[in-house]
Amino acid sequence: MTVHIGAQPGDIAETVLLPGDPYRAKWAAETFLTDVKLVNEVRGMLGFTGMWKGNRVTIHGSGMGMPSLSIYVNELIKDYGAKTLIRIGSCGGMQDSVKVRDVIVAMTATTLSTPSRGIFKEMNFAPCADYGLLRAAADAAEAKGTATHVGGIYSSDVFYDERPDLTEQMTRHGILGVEMEAAELYNLAARHGRRALAVLTVSDHLLTGEALPSEDREKTFGDMVEIALEAAFA
Repeated sequence: MTVHIGAQPGDIAETVLLPGDPYRAKWAAETFLTDVKLVNEVRGMLGFTGMWKGNRVTIHGSGMGMPSLSIYVNELIKDYGAKTLIRIGSCGGMQDSVKVRDVIVAMTATTLSTPSRGIFKEMNFAPCADYGLLRAAADAAEAKGTATHVGGIYSSDVFYDERPDLTEQMTRHGILGVEMEAAELYNLAARHGRRALAVLTVSDHLLTGEALPSEDREKTFGDMVEIALEAAFA
């Protein structure tokens, strides 16, 4: 057990999927895994371990924002031996070519600040995905026929952003979408020699104002989970 994860030794699989929402972790585990076991509920952050096509998988909430994700990923890596960590979450589209319901596979994650900023000091470290996972996710998405984009995303450290100039510059420089966690996940994976990826569903769009109706989310998010699982065990 750790400060934030109540799992016992051996309860956490080497492959961990990380939705921000703990209830999305519950839904994904119950929908896609068999022999599911609740392994954590400390502070309401749910984690489940089960089987997918003969492979052991943990699906664990990470909370909202990079500071929260940093806590869980540090403990999952250092105390539970997680080796492959894939964020599955929603994002806002930032290009005309990116549509609501599309999936983004994040090659890189641009950010203003992360919990790792104090380590890098004056350096602008460029966090990126594991190439093997990235390629496998793109292949899995193509095989499913899911509309998918591979490229850079923006990990914001605020949800209610009052800097429209940042959105303009991110869009201008080809950033596909915005979310709040991937950059720190990639930093931590690089630091500890782990594999990491973010597979994201576009749930709303910053340019058009369109948003995905709640009743339509489950199937679209299901595609994202399946792509992540296929990539993890390719």
